[in-house]
Amino acid sequence: MVGLDEIYDIDVDIYAPCALGATVNDDTLSRLKCSIIAGSANNQLKDEDKHGKAVMEKGIIYAPDFAINSGGVINVYTEFKGLNPEWGMKKAEEIYTTIQNIIQRSAKENIPTYQIANRIAEERIMAVGSVKLPM
Repeated sequence: MVGLDEIYDIDVDIYAPCALGATVNDDTLSRLKCSIIAGSANNQLKDEDKHGKAVMEKGIIYAPDFAINSGGVINVYTEFKGLNPEWGMKKAEEIYTTIQNIIQRSAKENIPTYQIANRIAEERIMAVGSVKLPM
């Protein structure tokens, strides 16, 4: 058993914050001994700009929270639109490829993964033309 504060000092492949946000911060970042940060908690980086860049400089791959955790939004959309659940599952399976693309583009452009994920989201919205909200 490992204490809450000791988790940052353990040599692991993947650090997966799945409950609390802002666990990647000034106090913990220097202690992390992982090659990947990938979890389902929201807002894992306390300061997205500062810690997103620091994670990249440290050579840690960060899977942006809203990208890796997008299955819930996909499910809500599927249910709201009355789509076949298989459609939603197929879309959720694409999360893996999306994360791969974010990581590859980040490496190619030398830009933190969270910035790439934001750009991809903005590009998709622009391609659609607008977001239509139900009234």
